[in-house]
Amino acid sequence: MKRAILLLVCLFFFFAAFAQAIHDDERYVPETDSLVLEKLDQWQDLKFGLLMHWGTYSQWGIVESWSLCPEDYGWCERKKGSNPQDYFTYKKEYENLKTTFNPVQFDPEKWAKAARAAGMRYMVFTTKHHDGFSMFDTKYTDYKITDPACDFSQHPKANITKEIFTAFRAENMWVGAYFSKPDWNHPGYWDPYFPPQDRNVNYDPALYPEKWESFVQFTHNQLLELVSDYGEVAILWLDGGWVKKRDKQNLDENYAEKFAENKSGNGFIKHRVVSQDIRMDELVDKLREKQPGLIVVDRAVYGQNQNYLTPENRVPEKELPYPWESCIISGGGWSYTPNATYMSGREGVQMLVDIVAKGGNLLLNIAPSPEGEWQEGAYRLLRDFENWMAINSEGIYKSNTLAPYKEDNICMTQQANGDAYFFYLADENETEMPASISVKSHQPKKDSKVYLLGYEKALKWRTTESGFTVDIPRKFRENPPCAFVWTLKVSSLK
Repeated sequence: MKRAILLLVCLFFFFAAFAQAIHDDERYVPETDSLVLEKLDQWQDLKFGLLMHWGTYSQWGIVESWSLCPEDYGWCERKKGSNPQDYFTYKKEYENLKTTFNPVQFDPEKWAKAARAAGMRYMVFTTKHHDGFSMFDTKYTDYKITDPACDFSQHPKANITKEIFTAFRAENMWVGAYFSKPDWNHPGYWDPYFPPQDRNVNYDPALYPEKWESFVQFTHNQLLELVSDYGEVAILWLDGGWVKKRDKQNLDENYAEKFAENKSGNGFIKHRVVSQDIRMDELVDKLREKQPGLIVVDRAVYGQNQNYLTPENRVPEKELPYPWESCIISGGGWSYTPNATYMSGREGVQMLVDIVAKGGNLLLNIAPSPEGEWQEGAYRLLRDFENWMAINSEGIYKSNTLAPYKEDNICMTQQANGDAYFFYLADENETEMPASISVKSHQPKKDSKVYLLGYEKALKWRTTESGFTVDIPRKFRENPPCAFVWTLKVSSLK
């Protein structure tokens, strides 16, 4: 009886995991446009990118736009302004931050050079967050960086998005535009007649179709500006996944899910489920007429317009069966945090290696200050990446996965020519290499050469039962070629 029960339990968890895996695969719809597929393959070879959250909110050092959102989360709390207990006073003062935003130390060329040196090969910038403040010279709203009421509007580099895109392209990096689909400043999204209820549109689009259409056209027009007037844009990185079309069944299922959360004692329903159709298929077609091959990332909206998935602030435990990118905070929060503590070089480099070994890209966020500067902690972290990538990048760029991807503290990748790379992730206080490094899952061919990246001389190795062991000479052990991760290169595997 005990064996039968155990067997049933094992079968249950097996089929549950199998069903979940099928469900996860179904959440990605492969692209069919040949130009996009080609661009997506190239993007997967880049491996390492920069994300920047920047807006007027940096002056208060708060969590981007979210304090405008009337939802009961700790990170939405209002703590700045003259009277944060009065929502409408707070909102007015928040929006008045436009008038004092004056990042006179803005130097995008310095950022681009530091990012390129660190090994980053693409960049995604917040052209507009949920608050609706446009960091580009749009024709469709006055709530923008170039409006005369903004202190920075008369600066030669006032069109911040244009300046950033130009600087990063000059360093041969791809540029991507983060763009928020919800816009809490636009009257077609948050109508001033109605108080905002949550992150969603504050009226029913089905009851006010003309009002909703004004917002749809506004969204289309702003995005067409970005792909028409700002040079080549490789990636459109859309945020605000709740802005999407929903059918009745989808609405009912989501409401039932939220109601269940409520009944379980997790507080009131945090936000409504509203159909907010901005006609993404039509929009993407128009954008790709301007920018053929444009990669579109309609985050958290599963379907044909999410060309790659974006796990947020986490690294998946295994390889995923579709293109993906972990977007990760490097220090503080997504937006500027005074005196932020940044991840260590060891944490950053080992995270990059772990992600690449699983077939993903790392998009690392750095938040500029109100004055237009990066904190020294960000530069220190990028220098650590730079030093490591100078030795080990050949095992990163254009690499493919090599199962089982990771064993113990060793990650692995492989290049198309057959070269395999085994990355030894050092412990926190491990500054000297071990006398030998063993891999259990692969064996080199008989005539293979094994090298430690950073040194030219081939190392001695021997086979084990199912793997191989490499002896590390004392002079290498005591003087490693780099910090954090040491890489063995094998010319060919069995």
